[in-house]
Amino acid sequence: MVSPSNSIPIFIFLLSLFLTTVSSQTCSTQKLTGTKVYANCLDLPVLNSYLHYTYDKTNSSLSVVFTAVPPTLGGWIGWGINPTATGMAGAQVIVAFKNNTVMAMKTLDLKSYKIIVPGKLSFDVWDMKAEEDGGLMKIYATVKVPVNVDAVNHVWQVGATVMPGGFIAPHDFQPPNLNSKGRLSLNGGSDSGVGPVDPITKKKNIHGILNTLSWGILFPLGVIIARYVKAFPSADPAWFYLHVGCQLTAYVLGVAGWGSGIKLGSESEGITFTVHRNIGITLFCLATIQVFALFLRPKPDHKYRFFWNIYHHSFGYAILFLGILNIFRGFEILNPDQKWRSAYILVIIALAVVAVVMEVITWTLVLKRKSKNTNKT
Repeated sequence: MVSPSNSIPIFIFLLSLFLTTVSSQTCSTQKLTGTKVYANCLDLPVLNSYLHYTYDKTNSSLSVVFTAVPPTLGGWIGWGINPTATGMAGAQVIVAFKNNTVMAMKTLDLKSYKIIVPGKLSFDVWDMKAEEDGGLMKIYATVKVPVNVDAVNHVWQVGATVMPGGFIAPHDFQPPNLNSKGRLSLNGGSDSGVGPVDPITKKKNIHGILNTLSWGILFPLGVIIARYVKAFPSADPAWFYLHVGCQLTAYVLGVAGWGSGIKLGSESEGITFTVHRNIGITLFCLATIQVFALFLRPKPDHKYRFFWNIYHHSFGYAILFLGILNIFRGFEILNPDQKWRSAYILVIIALAVVAVVMEVITWTLVLKRKSKNTNKT
């Protein structure tokens, strides 16, 4: 007999072995029931999902098998086509879940992230069937697609909960869940995810570009100018105007980026990136106070100038840190091509190298000046 305490590690081992087996699968290694052979097979880029499909040009139909593992045993999986856009809003979706011991299916019209209408889709669907094997769920279906098209916008998703009565509970809003969409080539080409960019995605891109230029490039450059260029007597007062110009430009772009983020939040019902939003609001507040610091700046010999410097430098470095941190959080949310993340990392590295070199030069100048002053005395 195995005691309960000893059975727990065994259960954990078996569960991890199962999850490892599922996660190591590819669509080409999966076994499908029936005799039908599908012409194409895709390992979808997120959510450990796979799609087998065949396009029949003679009747403009697409036969698919979508397979995925829901987050929990009581979860659901879904696949669909969006006839009007590239995201979830507007998609016509087929969902499968386990109802007690029997697999069940539903068709849903996703009007928005909050408005989901069960019932008939905007296109014909037939030969629907759902299966479950060791946690892996499969959706079989054939759908009607528009005549003479080479690709369609498709979406896929997994969720953790099905409520009583078969009500599909919302899925997570983590980056993989938000990026489970693509452009499906009917002729068997790769799912590149490249297709018409919907207005929301355009706004997200603009939001990301504005904030990257402001908080992520111009603001650090302004800090470097203030800290290092002013060490050269010949650069006075040019360094000050360069610093102010750089920071004011960063502030204007940052406010535009912050405003676009607030607007995006109001248009994205059900989607909340709490940490990213709160950091953005904090940046806006700190930067606004910094702008007012320009008008409250005491003269160098004023008795309060020492305290003003502490406040100004503290806020400045806080904005520098939070700005770069929030940009990387934005990369995680937007999930752009790796080349954009890599390009920004190279920019940060370049700025850091400049800062290190200038730090060495500045300290060298300071030590030389102290040495000269010591020799004079």
